[in-house]
Amino acid sequence: MMDWTDRHCRYFHRLMTRRAMLYTEMVTAPAVIHGPRDRLLGFSPEEHPVALQLGGSDPAELAQAVRIARDWNYDEINLNVGCPSDRVQSGCFGAVLMERPGLVADCVAAMIAESPVPVTVKCRIGVDEQVPEQVLPAFIETVASAGVRHFVIHARKAWLQGLSPKENREIPPLDYPLVMAMKRAFPHLTICINGGITSLGQARALLDQGLDGVMVGRAAYHDPASVLIGADALWGEAFAPSPFEVVHQMVPYIARHLESGGRLHQITRHMLGLFTGRPGARSWRRALSEGASRPGAGLALIESALAEVQATGTAAA
Repeated sequence: MMDWTDRHCRYFHRLMTRRAMLYTEMVTAPAVIHGPRDRLLGFSPEEHPVALQLGGSDPAELAQAVRIARDWNYDEINLNVGCPSDRVQSGCFGAVLMERPGLVADCVAAMIAESPVPVTVKCRIGVDEQVPEQVLPAFIETVASAGVRHFVIHARKAWLQGLSPKENREIPPLDYPLVMAMKRAFPHLTICINGGITSLGQARALLDQGLDGVMVGRAAYHDPASVLIGADALWGEAFAPSPFEVVHQMVPYIARHLESGGRLHQITRHMLGLFTGRPGARSWRRALSEGASRPGAGLALIESALAEVQATGTAAA
C-alpha cells in the first residue's frame, strides 16, 4: 500500500508474524531504474519473506527493474494490476491493465526471464463495464500462459471513471464466489483472495473453502495485533507475542533509526493501531500522534506511552 507499507511498517509487522508474506509499497519500474535505489528497494533482513510490488506496463522497463532488484534478494516479485488511482491510470498501469491482458502477459514474461524468484500478479475481477465472469478467466488464462503461477485477486471490480481510489475499495460489491470459481477452474494455479477481509477467522474460513491464500491490507495496518498476532496458527505454528512484547522488540530498531538521523514519527506512525480494541488504546494513539513529530522526540515517549497503556489496563482489570 503506497505510503503505508514502507520498511519500518514491515519490520514492525514482522515482529507479529514469522510466516506471512509482507509486501512493499508499489514502486514503479521507472522509479527503480532512475530513482534512489537503496531508499526504494532497501529492507532489513528480518523482514523476510518479503515481496517487491512493481507497477508498470513496459516489458523492457519491468525487466530492467527486476534485474536491478535481484541484488536485494526479495522472495517474490509482484506486478500490480489492481490499483485504481488516477496517477496509476495516467501512467497506463495498475487496474487499467485488466483491459490489456496480452500486454500483461508480455510484461510478466519479461520479468520472469530476469527473476530468480516467483513473479506473481495482483489483479481485480474486472474494470468498468467488463463482465467479470467473462473477463477474469480469460485474463488468468492469458497471463498464466506467460508463466505466472500465482494470482492475488481483489474480489471487486474497479471503476476507473466516477469512483475515487477509496470508493473503489468500498463501493463495488465483493464477489468471493467468483474468486473461488477461479480456483476450481485453474486448480494448478495458486489463487489468493483480497478485499474486505478484516479478521483471522474470516481468513481461515476462506482458506477452508479451497483458496490457497488470503491477503489482508488495511485491517492489518489499522489493527495489526488482531490480524497478525496469531496468524502463524494458519501454518500450524503457535508464535503469538503480546503487543507489549512487540513494543519492547521495536525499541532497538527505533534507537538505531534515531541514531542514524531519522525521526521518531517515521516509525511510530505505523504503530498507532497496535492496541486497538484494548484498554489504553486511545492514550497510546494520542501520545504517539501528538508527541512523536516534536523535535527531539525519542525513546522516552515510547516508554511513557507504554506505561500509560499498562496503567490503564491494570485499572480496567
